[in-house]
Amino acid sequence: MAAPRTWVILSDKRGDNGQVETIVDALPWPVEHKYVHMQPQWVLGKPKFRPSLDHLDLAESDPLEAPWPELIITIGRRPSMVALWIRQQSGNRTRIVLVGKPSGHMLDFSLVVASAENQMPPLHNFQPTTLPLMRISAEDVASEAAAFAGRFATLRKPLIAMLVGGETNPFVMNRQVAHQLVATARWVVDELGGTPYITTSRRTTPQVLEVLRNELPTEAVYFEWSADAEDNPYRALLGSADGFIVTADSVSMMVEVIYLRKPLAIFPLPGGPLGAVDQQRRSLASWLFNPRLESAADRWRHRLARGVFYLDYFKVLSATRDFRAFHRLLVERGLAVWSGQPFRPPAGELPDDVGVVVKRIEALFN
Repeated sequence: MAAPRTWVILSDKRGDNGQVETIVDALPWPVEHKYVHMQPQWVLGKPKFRPSLDHLDLAESDPLEAPWPELIITIGRRPSMVALWIRQQSGNRTRIVLVGKPSGHMLDFSLVVASAENQMPPLHNFQPTTLPLMRISAEDVASEAAAFAGRFATLRKPLIAMLVGGETNPFVMNRQVAHQLVATARWVVDELGGTPYITTSRRTTPQVLEVLRNELPTEAVYFEWSADAEDNPYRALLGSADGFIVTADSVSMMVEVIYLRKPLAIFPLPGGPLGAVDQQRRSLASWLFNPRLESAADRWRHRLARGVFYLDYFKVLSATRDFRAFHRLLVERGLAVWSGQPFRPPAGELPDDVGVVVKRIEALFN
């Protein structure tokens, strides 16, 4: 097979980019990276999903011009809009591999690769994986850990990293959650005799930040994320902490901890005002879109799932996410515990889906 001209389209989301780079590292041919930057209103905002470059800051983005690629690998709503625009310019010859849940129609893409928290219809262009495909460089982690070694050396052990994400549907992150995080930090101090090291993210809500600033125990170390912050301890903690507590919204941080074979605890988050009803919808999608094909009933459910996808115009079930099912999967496989339980090293085997994904990509050109 002749190597297809391949572009990788990436934006500013480090966790997303890591999944794509994992695939790129396993491909047997070279790729060209195209980094795109958003206009300020679309850094966090969601533009209408369509083939477009209107949401880009073109002056800051890499050039997007012919000759057009035969293959694009990308991730996320905004970069996938760029990929669809490029395919239009190529006369619809460009094949697009999307990592993660699509914002548009699933059949707009040649291949969709998504991990177990995404409840995806079992269509011909879907390749499921157990965990997101992100990896983190052990060398980078070791380097950062060495740089912070002097600061960590004075802290009481065990050093427990509390990685705080942010508000993501279906979870809310309010003052009640903030007080529970403070209580967990006190548990680390009082019960474990250690040091809670709290880091926030760009999605952490202001009311949570306010509580953490003012109410954490004096033994805690607190780092508040900002775009201009220097000496972010995240990677150093990955290399140095004795255990990790990660809020339920942040699959990417959980997975990075798991791949480093570190003890992980999942901090549950509440749902919104209609949380119970919404979770029933997500649980139904999880049941419907994950047939094992081990029995006649499974095969019937597989056919039903495909039919539901074509009828589900408003995506009530299709392409949703069931975080709680994913959390249960991690706990059942021995890869995590619940926050408040004793930490233990991950005991389960780590799945490696990258090879399967590469074969599916190669098959697009056979």
